[in-house]
Amino acid sequence: MDFSVLRNLISRYCAGEEYWVDSRTVYIGHKEPPPAAEAYIPQRYPDNRIVSSKYTLWNFIPKNLFEQFRRIANFYFLLIFLVQLIIDTPTSPVTSGLPLFFVITVTAIKQGYEDWLRHKADCSINECPVDMVQQGTVVRTQSSKLRVGDVVMVREDETFPCDLILLSSSRGDGTCYVTTTSLDGESSHKTYYAVPDTMAFKTEQELDSLHATIECEQPQPDLYKPLGAENLLLRGATLKNTGHIYGNTHTVLCLNSSKPLLPLPPSRSMNAFLIVYLCILISKAVINTVLKYAWQWSADHDEPWYNHRTEIDRERHVVIRAFTDFLAFMVLFNYIIPVSMYVTVEMQKFLGSYFIVWDKDMYDEELGVGAQVNTSDLNEELGQVEYVFTDKTGTLTENNMEFIECCVDGHVYIPHAICNGQILSAASSIDMIDSSPGGYRREHEDLFFRALCLCHTVQVKEEETVDSIKRGIHLGKPTSFYISSSPDEVALVEGMKRLGYTYLRLKDSHMEILNKDDEIERFELLHVLNFDSVRRRMSVIVKSSSGEYLLFCKGADTSIFPRVVSGKVEQVRARVEQNAVEGLRTLCVAYRSLSPAEYEEACHQLSDAKLALKDREQWLAQAYDLIERDFTLLGATAVEDRLQEKAADTIESLQKAGMKVWVLTGDKMETAAATCYASKLFRRSTQILELTKKRTEEQSLHDVLFDLSRTVLRQRSLSGLSVECQDYGLIIDGATLSAVLKPSPESSGSGNYREIFLEISRNCSAVLCCRMAPLQKAQIVKLIKASKEHPITLAIGDGANDVSMILEAHVGIGIMGKEGRQAARNSDYAIPKFKHLKKMLLVHGHFYYIRIAELVQYFFYKNVCFIFPQFLYQFFCGFSQQPLYDTAYLTLYNISFTSLPILLYSLIEKHINNIIPTQKKRDVAKNALLRWPVFLYWTCLGLFNACIFFFGAYFLFDNTTFTSNGQMFGNWTFGTLVFTVLVFTVTLKLALDTHHWTWINHFVIWGSLLFYVIFSLLWGGIIWPFLNYQRMYYVFMQMLSSGPAWLGIILLITISLLPDVVKKVLCRTLWPTATERSRHGISVHSKLPLIKCNYVHCP
Repeated sequence: MDFSVLRNLISRYCAGEEYWVDSRTVYIGHKEPPPAAEAYIPQRYPDNRIVSSKYTLWNFIPKNLFEQFRRIANFYFLLIFLVQLIIDTPTSPVTSGLPLFFVITVTAIKQGYEDWLRHKADCSINECPVDMVQQGTVVRTQSSKLRVGDVVMVREDETFPCDLILLSSSRGDGTCYVTTTSLDGESSHKTYYAVPDTMAFKTEQELDSLHATIECEQPQPDLYKPLGAENLLLRGATLKNTGHIYGNTHTVLCLNSSKPLLPLPPSRSMNAFLIVYLCILISKAVINTVLKYAWQWSADHDEPWYNHRTEIDRERHVVIRAFTDFLAFMVLFNYIIPVSMYVTVEMQKFLGSYFIVWDKDMYDEELGVGAQVNTSDLNEELGQVEYVFTDKTGTLTENNMEFIECCVDGHVYIPHAICNGQILSAASSIDMIDSSPGGYRREHEDLFFRALCLCHTVQVKEEETVDSIKRGIHLGKPTSFYISSSPDEVALVEGMKRLGYTYLRLKDSHMEILNKDDEIERFELLHVLNFDSVRRRMSVIVKSSSGEYLLFCKGADTSIFPRVVSGKVEQVRARVEQNAVEGLRTLCVAYRSLSPAEYEEACHQLSDAKLALKDREQWLAQAYDLIERDFTLLGATAVEDRLQEKAADTIESLQKAGMKVWVLTGDKMETAAATCYASKLFRRSTQILELTKKRTEEQSLHDVLFDLSRTVLRQRSLSGLSVECQDYGLIIDGATLSAVLKPSPESSGSGNYREIFLEISRNCSAVLCCRMAPLQKAQIVKLIKASKEHPITLAIGDGANDVSMILEAHVGIGIMGKEGRQAARNSDYAIPKFKHLKKMLLVHGHFYYIRIAELVQYFFYKNVCFIFPQFLYQFFCGFSQQPLYDTAYLTLYNISFTSLPILLYSLIEKHINNIIPTQKKRDVAKNALLRWPVFLYWTCLGLFNACIFFFGAYFLFDNTTFTSNGQMFGNWTFGTLVFTVLVFTVTLKLALDTHHWTWINHFVIWGSLLFYVIFSLLWGGIIWPFLNYQRMYYVFMQMLSSGPAWLGIILLITISLLPDVVKKVLCRTLWPTATERSRHGISVHSKLPLIKCNYVHCP
């Protein structure tokens, strides 16, 4: 069927005449073209309103109900409730309807409150005042009323209300400075340029007289690929250091805002357990239905004298009657599936996530921020992490660069160098180490220092007030204060300043530098070829005062050396490798002199690429590739990025806790390896296995892989002997990884390279992946996730290049560092420093897993204790579907009597106090507490307790009178006795499992038991007028008036709890875990680090 007509109608209705094309035409100021122009079709665009909310007042109830009943558990209980309404069931529909209503209501209130907060945020943005140019004057309006084509005036420190094309600026050169903190977290000032054709329009009247159109591409969600990136101001950014600008106004920020996702299933294990219990439920219903008809085979049993069937019952077919009885038994036993478990798990995750936010140990004073939780659905996964993938720069290191040295043609220059025992001032003279001729300035030296002063995007601020102190002014003289989006660039420019070459400013498209002779040199900035992660370099084209065109380029050695045609490559390469071994970050610098013809050709190529509406990135890449070639190598730089505080201690603790740590970085192998040694990822005793391009050039990839495989497998075969195990570390680079992951015909006959690589990496204590592109980082994580063990993975990084890796891992953690907040925004959790990962995983993650595991197992346990006596009771009531418990008890058991203690336990339980040894994680690794043996133990314990409840009460009732007047207890007294023992036993079982007692625990646990007693007294002690019959009247009081009942309750509770107590005592005495040893003060390992649990939420 052809849907093109329908699609065109929808497109026309939703967006006027705007068909889905790659570009759009915007009329500035809504000025229609003159009549002689081509046909003008008015276009209708979406308005400027922000809508991040999920519901409206009118659709909240139906939409929320639809989403909630998409969950299988809620839908199942809805069906049970409908069955109770349709057929004659043994229990009232209230027993299923009220718990379901409670769960649905609590969830709806929570989601409604969250959506109300989103509505408030939307209104505050949509009602923000905006200045708009209309008919030559400035008119104030609301942000939501802006339309595409309006001319907007934005003043300093104001946020852009929509995406704007910069038409003109109050600055004479048509530039403005912008911060994009709210977009990507980068606080640096970026420079944007007005459109050259409109730069001269400075007043509202001049702009109102403007008749022009803008041809641009359709809106897209990528923040970094807009048309004319130097002219486009993105919504959410802020104007800085500029009086005002005029812009023509869909929005990239809105396209980057994803819709709220439905919560993930609480636990994979919980879903499997639910299926088992659903099968048990069906089995119980089938068994009771079959036994009912087997028992009623006799005529006397089928229709006893006291319960004659109606004519309708006699006329119904036996199959229909059997199916109806099956449904009735399903309703009677459906409480084995705990409906309140879902809402309890959701509340535990939601409330528990605040303890991470409130943890004062994870607050960083320097940044003034603490940990953030973007999703609470993965709290327990923090305690199950097996692989940690971490970035290096800004994650393991501080990303606080310090210029160390530079090398020009093999001669090394060090600021403030020590010469003849004296520290020379670098500001007055250049300090040269090695054999560089003193005082002789070679051409390459001048070009090198000029290149670093010109090839950057650093901005100069001569004055800035910070804490009432003006920065940038020293001894009454203005000094340079540099800001940039890259800490490397600031370090290099400041390093050049210390070596005598000072970058002054960018003014009127001219860059000014102050050379060593205190002479100002001016270079006209013609083009900037911005840095990107694929090219790994950036370039500028400048014109000197003498009219010479120069192309300066800096970048990674792998991207510069192949494009060099002259220069002392070997000397510079040797110095670069030496610096990399010392852990320094290196960049190479080169230049090329352009003839006027070559410059014109370069301008033509760049202009065509920038104006392309389609595949602009490819066009720009091709233009850059043609321009950046035939370089002359000048030298290299070295900057130091220090290791973060306690980074080494964190990695060591994670490794001792059984986690494997992989470092994924784009740096050189030598630099990354030095960082790995410093961070204790590699130790001096670690044998390094290299899987790099250099080695695969000497041997085939197949041979290298099998050599490494034999090495690690031989060691593994010796590990069972008394031979000391060798510790292995693997280093792989991006080029080799591509070859390993690339399927090839050769691999089919010689084995799968992926599997061999995985086998090698499994037997290595640590892995370093260097020269990695962002996509390759995600491929590594995906490869480990898909391995046969299916381990839980965690990725941590701080920059935009880490986002793909963070999104790919099971748990993503972003560091709020200096490379922006993109990683933190796209992650599940955000922390200030890498050192906080230690407590996040080894304390919070461990506790969350212990708590959620106990919560899930306890819910199933207490429901087995609850329903199995009802199943046994059917054998003593002729399978008549007679309920054992009163309707009120059936309704309130899960939502009132036993729900609050386990919720509180799952929030504040700490099974060990004060210190956490890292080895304790091994006690819960591989989902140890939610495995089938543990599940079977809890289920069997519940069955045992249920048998004690039922048969203990049964034998106490057998041929016995309990009251002083000779009356025997009835069936409701029997059920109440069983229920009383049940409530006290499951609550006291939780009290026995509690290790961390506070006044809140005492209040909730003993308060729940007291509430049950008070409720039972009121429920059976008052004649309630809204009840047609009151079968529980005076039942509870009658039971409590009997001494044997008190004795029976105490005895049955003791017998029920005794096996679990004995089991725990034996296990802790004979087979204690590492956690239990540390709890009792027994040393687990003398070298294991300990983590203090400094919770702010523990009373």
